[in-house]
Amino acid sequence: MILAFSLSMPNCASWNGKWSGEGKKYVIVKTFKSKKAIEKAEKLRDKGYFHYSWPDGWGAGITVKEVDSSQAAKLRKESQGFCGYDWMVSTICDYGQPMADHEVKDFLQRQSVSANALDQRATEEKL
Repeated sequence: MILAFSLSMPNCASWNGKWSGEGKKYVIVKTFKSKKAIEKAEKLRDKGYFHYSWPDGWGAGITVKEVDSSQAAKLRKESQGFCGYDWMVSTICDYGQPMADHEVKDFLQRQSVSANALDQRATEEKL
């Protein structure tokens, strides 16, 4: 399965309300091959859109769609990169949402606390 992740900036906190990259194509194309990876990719495709907000009022939109190999090649050729926001696609693929490094750390800590609480509850139920 091949997914195309397209970047937009629907919330622009600039002086003129516009993003300097508007009108250009910012796309990352990823291929998912294993059964587990394809299952994850299907969930991302089905959700279709992700949003990330910065505290200064800017916000990024990432649209996800399935493409075939010829569309993927065309998108790769036309893409202007991803404006340094590749981390959004990485965290969407890894964690199901766009997150900055500090947010990933917090997310993983919360997951660990939740897992420990479940383990403790299971142990208590056995007693």
